[in-house]
Amino acid sequence: MSVDPQPQNGDLPVPVHVAIIMDGNGRWAASRGLPRTEGHRRGAESVRAVIKAATASGVKYLTLFGFSSENWKRPSGEVMDLMGLLRLYLKKELAELHKQDVRFRVIGDRARLPEDVQNLVTTAEAKTRANTGLNFVLALSYGGRAEISNAARILAERVQAGTLNPADINEDMVDSVLETADIPDPDLLIRTSGEQRISNFLLWQSAYTEFVFTDTYWPDFRAEEFQAALAQYQSRERRYGAVGV
Repeated sequence: MSVDPQPQNGDLPVPVHVAIIMDGNGRWAASRGLPRTEGHRRGAESVRAVIKAATASGVKYLTLFGFSSENWKRPSGEVMDLMGLLRLYLKKELAELHKQDVRFRVIGDRARLPEDVQNLVTTAEAKTRANTGLNFVLALSYGGRAEISNAARILAERVQAGTLNPADINEDMVDSVLETADIPDPDLLIRTSGEQRISNFLLWQSAYTEFVFTDTYWPDFRAEEFQAALAQYQSRERRYGAVGV
């Protein structure tokens, strides 16, 4: 879903939607001789800090890549630990998110999540649905290719049912059947830890997204690093395929 140009903060554009690939928890822990779970726990503190920084900066949508569809391939013990941290986060943070007027949402194949985690997600979404502050979107069990494949399946079923002419399929129609149908495309995507790839995250939506890669591991990514990424974004000219002035 595309939107009009970003609002202005003085003379500098503020991204409407910032997406972040939170990477480096395990390496952060390993570099300190700590278990990977400690890296994930410390990473949860960065989530809190970035939500506050995004709100203070005037960002309207913040999407964090919490758990990919490929992460299910990790050792079962690590997956269990991650699900445990997710449970803890949803239980502890819901009241604070609601207090901050944050709307919480999840995209991804939630059916693969443990049933109690699904229930916690549903409760958090329902409780914060009417909030009008930051839209905090958490991608769980999410994969961009799976999302696009599912969108193609939905449109194919409509064609088969005779309710859609294949000639009418266009980009806007594909947009409308994605999980992010009512969420603006990301203006800025940040990846931490020094890796420089998109890792199957928001593939369709990132066609004209600006990318910022930082060497900072996610557990060390706080408000200062968030502001530095915004400054990089604000220094660029977004042309959307057109010729610059």
